[in-house]
Amino acid sequence: MKKHIVIAFVYALAAMACGVFYREFTKGFDFSAPTALGKVHTHLFLLGMVVFLLVALFDARLGLQKDKLYKPFMGLYNAGVVCASVMMLVRGILQVTGVSLSSGADAGVSGVAGIGHAVTAIGLIVLFVMLIRRARADKIPAGMEQSAENGESGGGFQTE
Repeated sequence: MKKHIVIAFVYALAAMACGVFYREFTKGFDFSAPTALGKVHTHLFLLGMVVFLLVALFDARLGLQKDKLYKPFMGLYNAGVVCASVMMLVRGILQVTGVSLSSGADAGVSGVAGIGHAVTAIGLIVLFVMLIRRARADKIPAGMEQSAENGESGGGFQTE
């Protein structure tokens, strides 16, 4: 659980840094049109910080780290988010500075960003498969069903 909170915090710091960079970089170039730079901030907050805070909670309750899909999820998901975010930064910097690329290089930037988003999506699918598997494996201890029906809280998050 602690590992996921640390990862969420790193993504939050990166998101804030990208937000400041976006504001100052566009201000420095007197650029006011929409740009991909403005989306990196929210991508990192939502896909990084929020998702890993949720993963921390699910891991505490369902023991996600015990699942054989945990390491593939971590690798795929983080690689996808980082790849997509970096390429969005590249695209945004090119938009603000007015640098034009050849059609092949432009397609390459878009293609790599698209691959990053696709890998992120695959990572999310792996996460949901893992959540479903762990939820099915999670057994309610005997006697807990009755206390839950009476409105008593029998379960809760387990912390390490």
